[in-house]
Amino acid sequence: MSSTSLSSAPCSFHDLAALDDAARARLLRRSETDLSSFVETVRPIIEAVRTEGDAALLRFARDFDGASVPAGGLRASEAEFDAAFATVEPEVVDAIRFGIDNIRRFHEEQKPEPMWFKEMRPGVFAGDRWTPIGSAALYVPRGKGAFPSVTMMTSVPAVVAGVPDLCILTPPTADGSVDAATLVAARLAGVETVYKVGGAQAVAAAAYGTETIGPKIKIVGPGSPFVVAAKSLLSGVLDTGLPAGPSEAVIFADETVDGALAALDLLIEAEHGPDSSAYLVTHDRRVAQEAMAALPEHWARMTEQRTAFSRAVLTGAYGGIVLTASLEDSYRFINDYAPEHLEILSTEPFRHLGRITEAAEILMGPHTPVTLGNFVLGPNAVLPTSRWARTYGPLSVTDFLKRSSIGYVTSTGYPELALHARRLARYEGFSSHENAVSEVRDEILGRPRR
Repeated sequence: MSSTSLSSAPCSFHDLAALDDAARARLLRRSETDLSSFVETVRPIIEAVRTEGDAALLRFARDFDGASVPAGGLRASEAEFDAAFATVEPEVVDAIRFGIDNIRRFHEEQKPEPMWFKEMRPGVFAGDRWTPIGSAALYVPRGKGAFPSVTMMTSVPAVVAGVPDLCILTPPTADGSVDAATLVAARLAGVETVYKVGGAQAVAAAAYGTETIGPKIKIVGPGSPFVVAAKSLLSGVLDTGLPAGPSEAVIFADETVDGALAALDLLIEAEHGPDSSAYLVTHDRRVAQEAMAALPEHWARMTEQRTAFSRAVLTGAYGGIVLTASLEDSYRFINDYAPEHLEILSTEPFRHLGRITEAAEILMGPHTPVTLGNFVLGPNAVLPTSRWARTYGPLSVTDFLKRSSIGYVTSTGYPELALHARRLARYEGFSSHENAVSEVRDEILGRPRR
């Protein structure tokens, strides 16, 4: 395939060396970059939930989800949980159990020691203590499919952390029920409280509480731009966790791999929805050509809906193939993009790892596709999007823990610290600070004057 056919093929093609700064900057954008229209849409939804409670949630379930949830039926019942296990195929239950086992093992290893405490100087002790946060809402989206995997990824670290008050918020199906596999995953992960509410209204319910749903202090989980906008508006009311919006991925392929494999993995995150982002980044024109040629064959094996979603992404403004001039240019683009998911497709992936610093998840080698990370590998697949991988990491046990510093100074260690603290307090003009480590304290404690 020639370079001309590359540029005219049914997939966006970007020759990075030929782009000016503005065009390159456009490649870094995501579908949720501008949330202004979504913010104005969700503002009245949030206010309705704050003032009307359950009544607003039931109305929005009808209006937005086309679901008939009866009054008093917002919480999934124990009978619904039991029925879910009878409904979901045994092999799917086994797969959920397998994934949860790996996710739990990973997050148990990730959990910090409850406390460390060390002597910094003679008679001076300091350390940290970790304790679980008091409550959390776990958001599981439903708009473009059913996602028990998100239930697994959000629930397990929260349970491992020991959060005492947990609930799952997920949009209801048309008949007013909850996706059965989501209920199976919730119970196997250790969460028995699931509410049939989604979208911006779910974020508002977590923030303010309703007659049925108690307010929470944190909400985590990916969602649509409406969910992201609601989190933005309510960030002063509850902790909205890491920014997790529509899916995005960069597949980086070097000259050692088949382009058809790169194309296969390029479609993984692209099939989530038309608001997703997905790029194949390579400096090798052969890989780009082979990937472009393989796409139609891969699409032929997919369902009509997922083909439409991925085709929209790869032919639109947020996806396609990026051909760079060199490995260095590939590294630079990836670090600028700071993807949610990154695959390093290479027979020697570790030779590239040290050059890439801005990615939330890095999956290496031809046998580690994003699919494994999303479901069963163990590390958390709830990841920061929209370049927030530059400052955030994946959802973890520590997202459900709070850290307290601990200090203890003995009478032996006190004088030296007091001397230096007193000098700094005087310099900064804080007289009460200074007095608290002066002769006044010595007199009260009966210490000899210094």
